[in-house]
Order: sequence, then structure tokens, then C-alpha cells
Amino acid sequence: MRQVRHLLDRKGNDIFAIAPEAPVLEAIKHMAERGVGALLVMRGEQLVGIVSERDYARKIILQGRSSAQTPVSEIMSNPVLTVTADTDVFDCMRLCTDNRVRHLPVVQGHRVMGVISIGDLVKEVISAQAEQIEQLQRYITS
Repeated sequence: MRQVRHLLDRKGNDIFAIAPEAPVLEAIKHMAERGVGALLVMRGEQLVGIVSERDYARKIILQGRSSAQTPVSEIMSNPVLTVTADTDVFDCMRLCTDNRVRHLPVVQGHRVMGVISIGDLVKEVISAQAEQIEQLQRYITS
């Protein structure tokens, strides 16, 4: 079993967040600067939502709203699907695909430990499958 904690250990626990009152334009700038597709929306230590490029496209650009005047709280996704560090990577993949989400915050108790993306999960699943194939090949040829 591959758990999220192992993925976070390798990936790092960087948490990119923004306050719900911040303008959407600021969120988009932060995403661009950090090369990420989403930011956690935090009020202090509390996770209150997540804002993504998809939210920006659907709720600002397509609706002709102002990204400089609209607060993040008006376009963020809420409630947020979260996982714990003990969650199996394959279960996370299922959560993402079943719910059409691209980012899962990792929460332990009330503390945010990091974020995993669908890209992180795909790499991990492919790696697990490659290891299984290699083991089967060794078994067959030995």
C-alpha cells in the first residue's frame, strides 16, 4: 500500500495559500509565480476552501467579472474534499476521478499538512504499476 504520507515526504509539504478576502487577481499571480494550479484558501490556520485556475476561468473570465475587485471567497470551491496522510494513493485517485477534482489537501486533525495533485497521483500509480510489472517479470524469468 502506498500512502499519501510517503508522497508528501518525497514531494515536500509546501502549502500555498491565500486569504478569502484577497482579490482573485492576487491569487492568480501567486499561482503563476509558484507554478501551481490551485491555492488553499485559509483563514488563519483553518482551511475554508480551495481556488483553482478552473474556478478563475469559469467564475471570472466566462462571467466577465473583475479579478481585481472580486474576493477569492466568491469563487472558491467549498466544501473541500480532503484526505489524511494514511489514505492510500489509489483511494485518492478514485476520489479525484469520481469527483472531478485536481487537488486534495492533506489534513491531520485540524492541521493542513500539504496538498497532492492529480499529477502527483498519476506519477505514483504509474510507478507502483511499473514495480508490479518488474516483480512479475522477475518471477516469470526466475
